[in-house]
Amino acid sequence: MTMIAELLSLALTIYLWIIIIHVALSWLVAFGVLNTSNPQAQKLVELLAKATDPVMKPVQKYIPPIAGIDISPIIVIIGIQILDRLVWGILT
Repeated sequence: MTMIAELLSLALTIYLWIIIIHVALSWLVAFGVLNTSNPQAQKLVELLAKATDPVMKPVQKYIPPIAGIDISPIIVIIGIQILDRLVWGILT
């Protein structure tokens, strides 16, 4: 059972980093550091959006941006951390 917990924890950690990278890239695009007219940059942004949107969009429905800042990634990251703790608590 420990092996399953480790694999699930690894998957959650990888997804957490995908969310962090997506947020960082969205800031770079917003501040004009990264130009999405570049095909490779555009594909990377689209790939990360496809990976994170299934989790982020439902959260964004219920939690509106506060002062123009989207806090849904913070909520999702906290949820991933809680889920990781539950996985370790149940499976070990």
